[in-house]
Amino acid sequence: MSIRGLKKKQPKTFKVRIVTVDAEMEFSCEMKWKGKDLFDLVCRALGLRETWFFGLQYTIKGMCTWLKMDKKVLDQEIPKEDPISFHFLAKFYPEKVEEELLQEITQHLFFLQVKKQILDEEIYCSPEATVLLASYAVQAKYGDYDPNFHEPGFLAHDELLPKRVLRQYQLTAEMWEEKITAWYAEHRGIARDEAEMNYLKIAQDLEMYGVNYFPIAQNKNHTDLLLGVDAKGIHIYSINNRFSPNKSFEWSSIRNISCSEKELTIKPLDKKAEVFKFFSSQLKVNKLIFQLCIGNHDLFMRRRKVDSIEIQQMKAQAREEKARKKMENQRLAREKQLREEAERAKEELERRLFQLEDEARQANEALLRSQEAAELLAEKAQIAEEEAKLLAQNAAEAEQERQRLEITALKSKEEKRLMEQKMREAELIAVKLVKESDRRAKEAEHLKQDLHEAREAERKAKQKLLDITRLNYPHMAKYPQYSPGDSRDANFDKGSIKLDLKDIDLKRLSFEIERERLDYLEKSRKFEDRLKELKSEIHALKLEEKQAGLYC
Repeated sequence: MSIRGLKKKQPKTFKVRIVTVDAEMEFSCEMKWKGKDLFDLVCRALGLRETWFFGLQYTIKGMCTWLKMDKKVLDQEIPKEDPISFHFLAKFYPEKVEEELLQEITQHLFFLQVKKQILDEEIYCSPEATVLLASYAVQAKYGDYDPNFHEPGFLAHDELLPKRVLRQYQLTAEMWEEKITAWYAEHRGIARDEAEMNYLKIAQDLEMYGVNYFPIAQNKNHTDLLLGVDAKGIHIYSINNRFSPNKSFEWSSIRNISCSEKELTIKPLDKKAEVFKFFSSQLKVNKLIFQLCIGNHDLFMRRRKVDSIEIQQMKAQAREEKARKKMENQRLAREKQLREEAERAKEELERRLFQLEDEARQANEALLRSQEAAELLAEKAQIAEEEAKLLAQNAAEAEQERQRLEITALKSKEEKRLMEQKMREAELIAVKLVKESDRRAKEAEHLKQDLHEAREAERKAKQKLLDITRLNYPHMAKYPQYSPGDSRDANFDKGSIKLDLKDIDLKRLSFEIERERLDYLEKSRKFEDRLKELKSEIHALKLEEKQAGLYC
């Protein structure tokens, strides 16, 4: 057979994109495949066995609908696109998630879908409950809280709270993170599947959980009611209140549900009870409501029957898996505890080692410092010893200088005393000289006066003698060569001698006076010189005393 022949016998395919809550997959489907064939392929790819909760949803003409399992994919009214997109979602919800959701993959898919519905505000949740649910979502994603690893801001890129809650309270992102982290820290030790199951257990108690709402009317003219279908039954709501139904029909109380075109009829089990008829806007909506009612009713009846062999096996496997996981978690918890203890012990040893190293380093530094200090002290001691020697030498020199100054001071005192004595003596001499000078001056004055008187007397005597001579010997003037007799000559000679003697005494006296005056002047000059010498010596002694005082 040729290659061309093989190619011709290969079935024709079309591409399909399957979008889950957290992933996308692409498959090649045969043209003849029915909806169930594609659905089974997706479930096998996901490893999902609890297939009865899920379906493949698509949007056509603005309306969400589900792919029919018993019809060919291409024969249904699906979008004309390549690849064709379908959303793999939960179509029916369990009454009790903990009992009905057996596989971990089933729990995870429900967790992701319910979480998205809460964040998209398709399911109303109070602010307090949203914070608690967010903490379980964080536990499922990040594991146990570690303050060293989960630093402030680690939830900045996670969508955890509905926008309605964020708008309702004027809190910053940091405040919301703090509130969520406070709950998150309490979930330590909870595994991912447990955290997701706890999330679903809280979510299943919310009023809008698992309810599919459709607008209906009690007559053909007005759409003023909402019809809700969930795992427990059918509920009628007012248009503005999706929390509290005006009327409910549990599956156990419904005998029959039928639809014809846009009309939906609910017949209670009690035949005497009133039959309820409602009208929808489109036939497709009516058919969709009818499909959901049939599927939820079948599951309701199935829960109340004995489990099939497949379900029993799945539950047994689930129990075994839970027990195995529990033991594994306990083992992991013990290992984690032992590892944490070992890490703490290691940290303690490292801390102790670091402390010992630090102490050793400090001891080495202290030793080096002590060695340096010892060297410095030795150097300082040597310097101090040298300084001590120098100081001793200076002290000796100072002592010698002091002794010299004392001797000098003593000499200066002695010399000063002598000088003072000399000064006193000089002063006494000066006083004496002044007195003597005054006395001599007075005597000289008296002598001068006596000399003047003597001269005046001599002059007068000479004048008188001359006058007498002129009177007695007038001829002598004419005859000077004539001499009188012996007696007159003798008398005259005697008088002349007396006059000459007296003149000689006067001259001698004048000479003595002049000589004494010169002696006095000489002594006065010598005394003045001596006084100047004394003053110079006294001045020198004063200077020495001042210098001695400065040195002391």
